[in-house]
Amino acid sequence: MRVALVHDYIKEYGGAERVLEALHEIWPDAPVYTTVNLPEFLGPHIKRFDGWDIRTSWLQGIPFRHKLISPFRILMPFVFGQFDFSDFDVVIVSATGAYFPNLLNKKKAVQICYCHTPPRYLYGYATAREWKKNIVFRILGEIANHFLRIADFNSSKNVDYYIANSQEVAARIKKFYKREAVVVYPPIDTTGSIKGKEKGKYYLAGGRLARPKHIDLIIKACRDLNVPLKVFGKGFAGYEKEIKGSEFVGEVSDEEKWKLMRNAKAYINASEDEDFGITPVEAMSAGTPVIAYKSGGVVESVVEGKTGIFFEELSVESLKKAMKQFNNAIIDPNDCVKQAQRFSKERFKSEIQLFISRVVKA
Repeated sequence: MRVALVHDYIKEYGGAERVLEALHEIWPDAPVYTTVNLPEFLGPHIKRFDGWDIRTSWLQGIPFRHKLISPFRILMPFVFGQFDFSDFDVVIVSATGAYFPNLLNKKKAVQICYCHTPPRYLYGYATAREWKKNIVFRILGEIANHFLRIADFNSSKNVDYYIANSQEVAARIKKFYKREAVVVYPPIDTTGSIKGKEKGKYYLAGGRLARPKHIDLIIKACRDLNVPLKVFGKGFAGYEKEIKGSEFVGEVSDEEKWKLMRNAKAYINASEDEDFGITPVEAMSAGTPVIAYKSGGVVESVVEGKTGIFFEELSVESLKKAMKQFNNAIIDPNDCVKQAQRFSKERFKSEIQLFISRVVKA
């Protein structure tokens, strides 16, 4: 079976890229088609994709392409259609929600889309940039988004089978694309052993430091309660002063991340409309409980009272109330580890292979 993989772009390393890695482990000879490949921006993960057969679009030759990732989406209805998939039986698209990678000429191949989320900026979900504040950008953006929503819906028709990364995203696919989706939770690195775990003295937050993650809310709550907080990750969301008021450790390697998670008192997740939420599960893998905003896919991974505590409102006061509640809770680190194991990479690879074997005839 000849397999090709498709990914929006390679410029950062997060949950979507971990999915791409797991797919590539299943089919190591599969070429990866993407718009641009910018490994120099991967930080400590710079060598993750070394040796892969990565095939980029003509956008790879555009000057300052690393600054044009967002504007490039206007061109996506044309870019992905120029790739040639005539040599493949199966095309597996890893759709991060940034572009429209399903708009491709699949020829006779079966097209399977692993959807992390339909594009958030098209359907009213919180995004990394608050582009609607400027009246000119808002008007131009809404006009562009109207046509991009049409392109996105049309691209969904090209997909033979949808796989969603959570029940939350499956519901979005049903709502916006009128399509059914099988849920296969993303692969979680569950190597974060609790061996050597210390009694947590600090709270932890981090990952992609985008606006919907509401890291500023976490910082304010910890500051009000006068408790230590460590923040890791890459990028700011317009609150540099707030984040630098905590112990900001920047982008870290996997080894450094596991140490931070293993020795934290709790991992705090304040993401709005979380698609799934890989980092909270990684924290549980290290035996660390989670305090999370009750929204989106995180409610599918964190077990209330057993592996974490939820807060109901996206506010400092609601989070502070949950943190106080957490201090009176008794959570066994081993329960956190067991819950995280339900989302292992091995489970992901097995479910993906089983699904494809059922829908694709060799």
